[in-house]
Amino acid sequence: MRDLCLTIGIPTPDLYAVVAAHSALRHLPRLLAGREDFVIKPNRGAGGRGVLVIVGRDGPAFVRHNGQRLSEGEVTQHVSSIISGLFSLGGRADEALVQQRVVPDAAFERISFQGTADVRVIVYREVAAMAMLRLPTRESGGRANLHQGAIGAGVDLATGLTTRAVLRNRATEHHPDTGASVVGFEVPYWPQILEMSRLVSRATGMGYVGVDVVVDRGRGPLLLEANARPGLAIQIANGVGLLRRLDEIDQQLRSV
Repeated sequence: MRDLCLTIGIPTPDLYAVVAAHSALRHLPRLLAGREDFVIKPNRGAGGRGVLVIVGRDGPAFVRHNGQRLSEGEVTQHVSSIISGLFSLGGRADEALVQQRVVPDAAFERISFQGTADVRVIVYREVAAMAMLRLPTRESGGRANLHQGAIGAGVDLATGLTTRAVLRNRATEHHPDTGASVVGFEVPYWPQILEMSRLVSRATGMGYVGVDVVVDRGRGPLLLEANARPGLAIQIANGVGLLRRLDEIDQQLRSV
């Protein structure tokens, strides 16, 4: 996906290294030397599983986004688990990617807890069909994963404003940890995010795809990943069924 994005001019987090085999684990200390912050993730992971976010160092220890300290051995063990396929679909052998850590845009500070918020856009036949903003909470462990307790806020496609929000499938208007309103929030770089999503859909050739975008404080919108089978919780976040939106797009395209 990263290679495809480079070809079509879509920005993504920088890739520092790929660890593809257990025999390469001995090189990990050298690959991480001098890096204060980074993300380690599985290449074929699903649902955000196996993603390790390091935000700094404390002597020889690595500091996670939640303040937990990990030794070099624990980080190596995590990479080994990724390679073994612990987090991949079907348990297939995988590769560990060492990537740039995204520093969230300042606009998200009051409506997100510790982790990085992201935007999910469902694109159907190269047309944006539905979108939501996923906001980490203390319960979700700083992860933008609705099943782990993150907030899902439906986003109006025309304006980029959040219209309603849910937490554990129940309506909410405020972030449980910061107290800030999560309704009526304007997603920064909204036109660019929609255009990125359309371009990724076209380049992958998938008629139905979920595109995940993060907004970095220095670089702006970055493509995080594209999902061939995105979850359907986005319907609950928006308070509307997806099938109706897809039918509307079909009708629009037939009339062109």
